[in-house]
Amino acid sequence: MRLLYIDIDTLRPDHLGCSGYPRDTSPNIDALAAEGTRFTNVYASDVPCLPSRTALVTGTFGIRNGVVNHGGVAADLRPEGPDRGFTSRFARQSWPAVFYDLGWHTASFSSFPLRHSAPWWNSGFMQAMNLMRNSGGEMAHEVTPGALEWLRQWGERDNWFLHVHYWDPHTPYNTPLDYGNPFDGDPIPGWINDEVIAHHRSLPGPHTAQEPWGFTPDEHGPPPARQPWDISTIDDVRRTFDGYDVGIRYADDAVGELLDQLAGLGVLDETAVLVSSDHGEAFGELGVYADHQAADQATCRLPAVLRWPGETPPGAVDDGLHYHLDVAATVVELAGGSVPDDWNGASFATGLSQGRAPARDHLVVSQGAWACQRGVRWGDRLYLRTFHDGYHGWNDEMLFDVAADPHEQHDLATTDTGSVSDGRALLEHWTDENLETSYSPVDPMQTVLDEGGPFHTRGRLAEYLQRLRTTGRGEWADLLADRHRF
Repeated sequence: MRLLYIDIDTLRPDHLGCSGYPRDTSPNIDALAAEGTRFTNVYASDVPCLPSRTALVTGTFGIRNGVVNHGGVAADLRPEGPDRGFTSRFARQSWPAVFYDLGWHTASFSSFPLRHSAPWWNSGFMQAMNLMRNSGGEMAHEVTPGALEWLRQWGERDNWFLHVHYWDPHTPYNTPLDYGNPFDGDPIPGWINDEVIAHHRSLPGPHTAQEPWGFTPDEHGPPPARQPWDISTIDDVRRTFDGYDVGIRYADDAVGELLDQLAGLGVLDETAVLVSSDHGEAFGELGVYADHQAADQATCRLPAVLRWPGETPPGAVDDGLHYHLDVAATVVELAGGSVPDDWNGASFATGLSQGRAPARDHLVVSQGAWACQRGVRWGDRLYLRTFHDGYHGWNDEMLFDVAADPHEQHDLATTDTGSVSDGRALLEHWTDENLETSYSPVDPMQTVLDEGGPFHTRGRLAEYLQRLRTTGRGEWADLLADRHRF
């Protein structure tokens, strides 16, 4: 058996054709879904990039491994302390190390470890390659040639695990202009209209409608051609959607190249393929555009398409609640390995071939780089507990019905107090339970708060309060100044 893991950064599941998206963004991924199983409710336990992939590779939640931020103490793995053996537990039990111990050849094409100073991602990979000589943001055409060459050398052999990381849907949306726009003139989702845009423009926070690039419209210089400077009209929203969707299609073309290579080698039918991501992207959810700043459904829900010969029924759809750590544990078990006892990830391989994979009754997800927030997802409910609002002015507790309101426009916290109490209790129990098995009794989210808040917001409040006051949002400036004691 062989396993190809295609890791498409910042990919929302509801922007794939196989999920019902009307734009033709993903013909190659859709074809894989038709041959395997599509999971509709897989969530990253921790977001965004660094916390998500750290959780995935270690099999553990950020509250245990310590990584919940993009800088500061909580951007590094917790030290194991005096019980650390000759090799660290994280390295010894990493996702690729499990395959390595099974005798598989393990390899990764990604600039992620360099971008985030995260060498632990490479633990267990026999080959960790950044042939792009980059630190993130490279286009698919820079990644694919090395992956194709690797497949030419290794593809026909048995028992390999190859990770290929594409960045194309990640902001800024920089797909080469000569690729064109396959979606020019296509409608955008109907829930966004002029009234919604006007409301979003009244909201505060980085990457909101008046600041879709950060804390100021021009924070990173002139925007690329595929993203607007400001979001004030439906055309601006359409350009943003187009830029993102073109990035998905560009990455999907690369997926097709990899699959064609496997087919040309005569091994495609004996190769398992997993397509997933590290986090999603908000397009108006909680007021955020073209970024990933909350512990909400838009940011934490991931695509997951798995085609495993003999195990995934063609065209199957699994609606159960799963962590991305569970997906990692599942492919370990399908490959004949054992899931490490220390992992939080739990395999749902049993019953997968019959369409009866076991699921979780609830999930807890965390964001610590743009805001300090945790969410609990169960039934149709999403409870959000905000410890630092990232200057968005979010309430301490929010509640959404993600079935009726998938874009999180209607906070039910004041009308469904019973669900708020349920979510609060689930979060408190989860926190206590995981701190008992952590390498430290200190919650890394508290560490982030003690250091001054999420990495991407530190030192930005003074100038942002001034911008809010000069753009007609003085009441938000007053609220944020009081809330953050400025």
